[in-house]
Amino acid sequence: MRNTRVNAYEDIPREVVATGNDYPPHRVLPSHAHKRGQLLYAATGVVAVTTAGGSWVVPPRRALWIPPGVAHEVCMNGTVSTRSAYVRRETAARLGLPGRCRVIEVSPLLHALLLEAVDLPAEYDLDGRDGRVMALLLDEIAAAPALPLNAPLPADPRLARLCRALLQAPALEIDIDAMAHKAGMSRRSFTRLFRAQTGMSFGLWRQQACLLAALTRLGRGEPVTRVAAELGYGSASAFAAAFRRALGVPPSRYLLPGD
Repeated sequence: MRNTRVNAYEDIPREVVATGNDYPPHRVLPSHAHKRGQLLYAATGVVAVTTAGGSWVVPPRRALWIPPGVAHEVCMNGTVSTRSAYVRRETAARLGLPGRCRVIEVSPLLHALLLEAVDLPAEYDLDGRDGRVMALLLDEIAAAPALPLNAPLPADPRLARLCRALLQAPALEIDIDAMAHKAGMSRRSFTRLFRAQTGMSFGLWRQQACLLAALTRLGRGEPVTRVAAELGYGSASAFAAAFRRALGVPPSRYLLPGD
């Protein structure tokens, strides 16, 4: 596995190159950008990514697509092992990969391809087995389904400032009227602008922020009961039900490899 900085591979004459890295708990990679698009795969551990446009959480065995040129900060929760595929801008456009960050489900095939890709030569043989592996890797990235694991940030500076503060300490009881007052807006103006700039209601956004915080805390090994109480759920069962509605499985299973 190549454990290296991607800058050395940005200009390799291949549509996609792959690297792998291991990080200690709490390691933070300051905001940076790549010429290529990046599929950041959390093989183990939980990764939190922040951009000017929002916040994303990547649980184990899931991945985040980061478009070319998007500045992003990466925070490791627990011991993290990543595999990343870096896709040329032109290739990303040809495959129809999105122009915004998106968390994706990683199939067993995509998982295996990512593990294999990091062990291939940087300038792999395009016409041989290695080239076919990397071509299939690109197809699987393009076909992967999206997951609802983000909280978009509004463009309005007042709303963005409040949302960033809420992401640091989310809770279900945070009141929409209090948020509107802090923004210096009426409730009606606040709700209208918030939906226009994030694509969702404040109530749904608040739930998403709590979900992202829950995934991060669970990834650190915090018990479900404490996470549920600190986020404002009435009980652990209420939290588990909300978690299941959003992600399809209870929190006790979601962070297990392969789920």
